[in-house]
Amino acid sequence: MQSPQNSTEDHQVRIEPATWRDLGSIRAVEQACFEADAWPLLDLLAALTFPDVVRLKAVLGEQVVGFSGGDIRRSQRLGWITTLGVLPEFRRQGIASDLLVATETAIGQPSIRLCVRRSNSGAIRLYYKFGYLQIGVWPAYYADGEDALVLEKDLRKISGEEVVQKT
Repeated sequence: MQSPQNSTEDHQVRIEPATWRDLGSIRAVEQACFEADAWPLLDLLAALTFPDVVRLKAVLGEQVVGFSGGDIRRSQRLGWITTLGVLPEFRRQGIASDLLVATETAIGQPSIRLCVRRSNSGAIRLYYKFGYLQIGVWPAYYADGEDALVLEKDLRKISGEEVVQKT
C-alpha cells in the first residue's frame, strides 16, 4: 500500500507550464530520473526560459512529480520531446501519459521525435502505445555508453493525411 503522500487517489495531478521558478523542483526530478544523464543546471535554466521551448510540470498537491520539455522546429514541421520524467515513487499512475499528450499538444507539429534508452522497456512500451515507431539508433548516446533509440510519431500518417515528399 502506498503512503498518502505518494498516492494520486486523493489528489488530481495537474499539468502546468513550468517556469524558472520551478528550477529546484525540476532539477530534483531530472536527477532522480536520469542520474548521470540529468541535464546540467544551465541547460535546465535555458529550457525554462528560452523561446520555442515547451516546458511542463506534473504537480500533485504542491509537489512537482514530473517534468517534460520539448523543442519546436517550425521550419522543419518537427518537434522533439527532449525530456520526460516522473519521480520513481509516482510512476505507473498515468502521469507520464498525461505529460506526453500535453507535450505533444504544446509542440503542435505534425512529426514528433524523442530518444529513449534501449534498455528502458517501460518507456518504450509507453511510446509505442502512443503511436511512436523506431526510426534510428544513436550509438553510445548516454553517459554509460548505452545506445538511444530514436522514435518518431508522424501525426500526418496517423490522421490519414497523405505525406508528400519534396524532391
